[in-house]
Amino acid sequence: MSEAAPRYQFGDVSHVLDALVAADGTAGHGYASGARASLGPNATLSLPDLADAAHYLCLLHGRHPGVIDHAATRSADNAARAWLIQAADGFARERTYLTQVTVAVGPAPSTAGQSDCETVVSQQRHALDMLAQSDRRGCAMGAAIALVLDWRSVRHILDIAAIRVGVEPHGCDLPDRGSTLEVARAIGGDDAIDRAILFGARQLLNQHRGLWDVLQARAKIRARKG
Repeated sequence: MSEAAPRYQFGDVSHVLDALVAADGTAGHGYASGARASLGPNATLSLPDLADAAHYLCLLHGRHPGVIDHAATRSADNAARAWLIQAADGFARERTYLTQVTVAVGPAPSTAGQSDCETVVSQQRHALDMLAQSDRRGCAMGAAIALVLDWRSVRHILDIAAIRVGVEPHGCDLPDRGSTLEVARAIGGDDAIDRAILFGARQLLNQHRGLWDVLQARAKIRARKG
């Protein structure tokens, strides 16, 4: 957990979630931040770098059922039902968009250690599947909430890749930040559940950061080769 993220205090799970995503999510990763700045004349990432990101994001989140779908089968909280329906429907469209962008930008660039990288991301996918199917109340929801909150930063990178290859980005239909944090607040309030929510969220964010670490390492290998 980043030092920038505050420690958990009972009763403020939504605030801690918000801080966790800001500090430990995609927007807080140096390489991903470079990707977010890759549209203008001072672009830090090449089209192959963006293609690499799209390809590996598709490996991690491009299959159904995903984190939110699994969480929907695990949650019995009435307060989360409408949010889960919107999130699952919205992410189904995001999955289609992710696939569209991945196809448009072309295959992942040839990089030494390709099969090892794909194995790592497959293991990450398996870890997310297990996390989102946890029987610990609040854990799967924490992962789903973190995914929705962090996806805004991921989506920005996908949009940059899409624009680079002439694909028109469409609006994101996932629940917004306010309603997502409100759901966390509604299902939380109990110490054990709050801790489970935060555990699920941290694990999801750890996998996202791990993915950006892989992509950064691959970019460095290509740069040395070039």
